Amino acid sequence: MKKVLLCGVDVGSKELAVAIDADSGRVWEGVFANNPAGHRKLIRRLTRSKTTARVCVEATGIYHLDLSLALEQTKGIEVMVANPRVTKDFARAQLRRSKTDRTDALSLLEFVRRMDFDLWVPPSSSILALRALSRRIQALLVTRAQEKNRLHAGESVEATPLAIRESIERHIDAINAEIEALSTSALEEVHTNTVLDRRFTHLVSVKGVAQATAITLLAELSVLPADMTARQWVAHSGLDPKHNESGISVKGRVRISKVGNRHLRAALFLPAMVASQHEPRVRAYYEKLLAKGKKPMQALVAVMRKLLHAIHGMFQYDADFDGTKFFAERT
Repeated sequence: MKKVLLCGVDVGSKELAVAIDADSGRVWEGVFANNPAGHRKLIRRLTRSKTTARVCVEATGIYHLDLSLALEQTKGIEVMVANPRVTKDFARAQLRRSKTDRTDALSLLEFVRRMDFDLWVPPSSSILALRALSRRIQALLVTRAQEKNRLHAGESVEATPLAIRESIERHIDAINAEIEALSTSALEEVHTNTVLDRRFTHLVSVKGVAQATAITLLAELSVLPADMTARQWVAHSGLDPKHNESGISVKGRVRISKVGNRHLRAALFLPAMVASQHEPRVRAYYEKLLAKGKKPMQALVAVMRKLLHAIHGMFQYDADFDGTKFFAERT
């Protein structure tokens, strides 16, 4: 009787490709929805054999966390969240030439067969609470912007009843009160956690990163695996370049992939704009890119990427922002 059931899960935004080491050396393959209902179905499949299941999940953007938490909280299931850089190197060593969800799941199954199993430690309750609070604040900010647009449109049309304009204004006031209350709760979570508190202080040392932005950045970055590199942070945020080439005749403009955490990407935009104007070393870097022929938006995206690298270093070395390390102008 098999004592441990091994499983590899390739996580996508909508689906989970699963490979399970079944009896007699066979591999069972299946696909589940990447939502709570799909997670419950996968858990039932993993626990029906009444043996301990060891599941290897690759850290992929924002999509693996909810699944990993659901698995980790289930009795009889152990979870390893693998660094994508390590699993990519492992697949390359296995001489895998094709890359599909199915082959990735099989590769992760082989990874958990051969490599030491590092039990995943989920983020602390304060980090998870901070992330939930931050996401709710972001949703309310979107709703507030929509209501402000409606109010502006209503004020521009004389036929709009006064009752409607007053209704929208009351809703905006209520949203503002909710945002303020949730922001207070988020700051309480930050200040009760020593690591979060210090990192929050480091973040607000960057010109352009105020309290609200620091909460969002801290919430999104704190749930990531501790061994992720700065380049992996960039890929996670969707700020990595996406090349558009085909043969020798097609060579389109390089754009960012936008495949990743939109919350993190959005939170970096305003700080990059402000720092490009008011932080001397950041401004020097921005202007150097413009002098090289980069368009303003291209240069701004480059500043966003470099800021993310800087934040990675600030967290790693427990230090405030240092403009001289961001960009050292050569003489």
